[in-house]
Amino acid sequence: MNSFDDLDIVFSTDKGRIKPEQKKPAAPKGDGIVRVGRETKGRKGKGMTVITGVPTHPEGLKDLAKKLKQKCGTGGTVKGQTIEIQGDQRDLLIAELQAMGYTVKKSGG
Repeated sequence: MNSFDDLDIVFSTDKGRIKPEQKKPAAPKGDGIVRVGRETKGRKGKGMTVITGVPTHPEGLKDLAKKLKQKCGTGGTVKGQTIEIQGDQRDLLIAELQAMGYTVKKSGG
């Protein structure tokens, strides 16, 4: 009986820590400015709007991405701490993020 997954034991004097500590990922620390830019790198010339610096948890990031994709009427994804929205949607996204209360800057060219 080597499996301790079903038990509520966290520490044993024989084996030490049994279950790893479960920590919720913290919101990333940054300067508090959400940056909205456009990238084509690695996408065969097709542009995507990239949003970085959103101060929220990964679950909140997915919810925000869903709202922004619906607002733009396009697809997109969340990769790490960035939101990628298909097409050049910078102006629409900047206005929407400012309406949500974020400090937003246009990044890139």
